[in-house]
Amino acid sequence: MSFALYMVGFAIFLGGLVWGAFVAGVPPIYIGIGSLVILGIGIFSAVGRTRSKDPS
Repeated sequence: MSFALYMVGFAIFLGGLVWGAFVAGVPPIYIGIGSLVILGIGIFSAVGRTRSKDPS
């Protein structure tokens, strides 16, 4: 559940960045490339923060 919550928050954050870049006049190709890179970073950090710790 915490992974989904983390990803929803990150999607809202990414949406705000995309909207801001669009309003600022950044070309769509750069917005798409930047979005994919930031989405990958978000997935890596979400997995790292929400994975279970080993009981040993």
